[in-house]
Amino acid sequence: MRDASPQTIYLKDYAPFGFAVQDVHLTFDLAPSATRVTARIRFVPDRAAADRTFFLHGENLSLISAKIDGESVKPTLTDEGLTCDVPDMPFTWEAEVQIDPAGNTALEGLYLSNGMYCTQCEAEGFRKITYYPDRPDVMSTFTVRINGPHGTLLSNGNPVAAGDGWAEWHDPWPKPAYLFALVAGELIAHRDTFTTMEGRKVDLALYVRPGDEGKCAFGMQALKDSMVWDEKVYGRPYDLDVFNIVAVDDFNMGAMENKGLNIFNASAVLASPETSTDGNFERIEAIIAHEYFHNWTGNRITCRDWFQLCLKEGLTVFRDSQFTADMRSAPVKRISDVIDLRARQFPEDQGPLAHPVRPESFQEINNFYTATIYEKGAEVIAMLKTLVGDDAYAKALDLYFERHDGQACTIEDWLKVFEDATGRDLSQFQRWYAQAGTPHVAVSEAFADGTYTLEFTQSTPPSATTPDPAPLVIPIAVGLIAPDGSEAMPTQILELTQASQTFTFPSLNAKPVPSILRGFSAPVVLDHDADHAFLLAHDTDPFNRWEAARSLARTSLMNTILKGTAPDPAWINGIASVMRDDTLDPAYRALMLGLPGQSELAAEIQRAGHIPDPDAIWVAVNTLKQALSDKISDELPAMYAAYQVTAPYAPDAAQSGMRAFGNAILSLITRQDGGDQAQAQYDAADNMTQQLSALANLIRAGRGDAALSQFEAQWKDDRLVMDKWYGLQVMEAKPDDAADTAKALTKHAGFNWKNPNRFRATLGALAAHHAGFHAKDGSGYALLADWLITLDPVNPQTTARMCSAFQTWRRYDAIRQSMISKELDRIASTPDLSRDTTEMITRIREA
Repeated sequence: MRDASPQTIYLKDYAPFGFAVQDVHLTFDLAPSATRVTARIRFVPDRAAADRTFFLHGENLSLISAKIDGESVKPTLTDEGLTCDVPDMPFTWEAEVQIDPAGNTALEGLYLSNGMYCTQCEAEGFRKITYYPDRPDVMSTFTVRINGPHGTLLSNGNPVAAGDGWAEWHDPWPKPAYLFALVAGELIAHRDTFTTMEGRKVDLALYVRPGDEGKCAFGMQALKDSMVWDEKVYGRPYDLDVFNIVAVDDFNMGAMENKGLNIFNASAVLASPETSTDGNFERIEAIIAHEYFHNWTGNRITCRDWFQLCLKEGLTVFRDSQFTADMRSAPVKRISDVIDLRARQFPEDQGPLAHPVRPESFQEINNFYTATIYEKGAEVIAMLKTLVGDDAYAKALDLYFERHDGQACTIEDWLKVFEDATGRDLSQFQRWYAQAGTPHVAVSEAFADGTYTLEFTQSTPPSATTPDPAPLVIPIAVGLIAPDGSEAMPTQILELTQASQTFTFPSLNAKPVPSILRGFSAPVVLDHDADHAFLLAHDTDPFNRWEAARSLARTSLMNTILKGTAPDPAWINGIASVMRDDTLDPAYRALMLGLPGQSELAAEIQRAGHIPDPDAIWVAVNTLKQALSDKISDELPAMYAAYQVTAPYAPDAAQSGMRAFGNAILSLITRQDGGDQAQAQYDAADNMTQQLSALANLIRAGRGDAALSQFEAQWKDDRLVMDKWYGLQVMEAKPDDAADTAKALTKHAGFNWKNPNRFRATLGALAAHHAGFHAKDGSGYALLADWLITLDPVNPQTTARMCSAFQTWRRYDAIRQSMISKELDRIASTPDLSRDTTEMITRIREA
């Protein structure tokens, strides 16, 4: 086992590996507890390298033999790898090792998932398969032979040959080891084909366990749609003869983009109307697109080192967001992305886990698969596109693919492409990659003699990694609305580059109302005392109209929490008008009904100089929802009836929007009828979206016991549906009951805590229940800490990521801080705590 004491790795210390790898040949003799892996690798010394120490990473490996050019050698072994004297000329390294897939509960490297062999090698899992320079800048072609059980035997690239109990694969495209993949087991293939823009016929297959064959069609269509879109929008055709996807039950992530063999968490690929919600379908479509798009932005062009992780992830998240916007509703997608950013990334930026989009250091790379890398990284790409324009962005991307195909690159390489394509100096823009924290932009306005003035001031709170932030380049999309509601000025992009900057707009007949940060043109907090009621009624920008409603709701909730005032009629009347407006997209209206997250409200209360009370926040949110329900109670039944889908189920944007708005109305009706309509919907539901929404409303109404029992009886054999059953009970519990509900579910016969999906469904739901997790008796903190201590020896990666539930602990009152501190100390003092969890707990405690 590796030493758990944190050892910091720094970007400034990067040095290339002292050898090139010409090709890799691997042979796997599969056995559950004693798999033999034979590696034959051709190395060539890099004469330009300052350090030519021959070090190969390796963990949890039993070395059987090692040879150089056919002669046996005895390398020096440590827990982290081996070193060996090697010739000062090209040579062939051979090593045979034994590994234990059945005992690999960390789900990194080669492991067994319900009898199926599968791999996860990003970021540093390949070193648990064989000795190798396991770093992303070492790229090579791979040839793989698998000797194993009867059934499906898969690896990267194209199939070369196969026989009874064996198969050979060759990947002609050089790749780093983190993209290696192997799958072996009894699987059923859902097959199709695709012809690329170059005329290449590609065989497609989605491999699943027996019994899941009926959940493949949507995933296959999403793959084909992704392939068409990437050709049309980015000009990127697929480059192998086959593309395979495998659904795996036990997986730490959502999916993995291994070259030609994507491995997916089953929850991210399997779908049917009966078992999946509209949200599941959209998520599956987006994740399949994301992993496919990685073929070029991640695989063909990869990262030089793990500090550059945002190079592939930020760009690919941006690309999959573009895809979803084109496939569904662009305004709804943009709003959904911002909701997610504020719920996940803003707290990260504001707390002890804050780090730049490109970190300068890390201790455990698994802990940096964060919302900052992914979601903020995507926002940085979006800003860059906004600044240079659509045509220049397309030109720069073409140059990026042409210049860097087959290379392992850096953020500097990425920005240099844009500078060369546009002639623009991006040295200041690069600060977005180097500085942590969410910028705040304050706005003041003036109007005199027909000239309107906007003054912007930017500031970024200091953090441990960025103690003295410098001004950023912030694109601010601004429109001006005349007093009569017409557009006085269409959207313009203002570039804020200084700490304070003034922009003037002459020749106006009257003082306009500004619509600032349209489309959420930059990931900032906007401080502006805008006329939100006016913008809600008249703004033509869909995002800012939604933002106006959100701001009205936030202000109303803050006043209720801090001053005890009644809900604001301006929000209630404005939202009622939106609900009645049948010209608006139903999906958009469903989002307009949403309220700021309770954790987001806690952050706003802290910003205002107060200590947030989770119970008071929960009460205020429910009071505001009740006020809206009471205001339009007479209209709700007719609205609900008008948005019921009668056509056969389809997971498309139109039907999904209808169901989303109908179910938002149902939640308001339930506050009036105590769950009668929800029971009727539950009894009549023929798809999971309607069934699950009705069940949630029945739980809220206090009459969910019978439906929960019926749901369990109906779906007890479907692991993914039962994950919903676990999570829903915790999320919909009253605050005082949330921890007890989660605890009871951990004792349920179906609770498999070693399965990441089931663990996240139950304990992750508790962490996401703001008032329940922060229950004043500390039961939420204690229960999560108990389970993190239990899980860490088995799955450090999932444990470490779940630790982020504690990251905002300094926000709350002294009693809650004391209880959380006690639990953090208890976790930290656990014997043999993993490096992953040690780093996370240390960073959180030292905040």
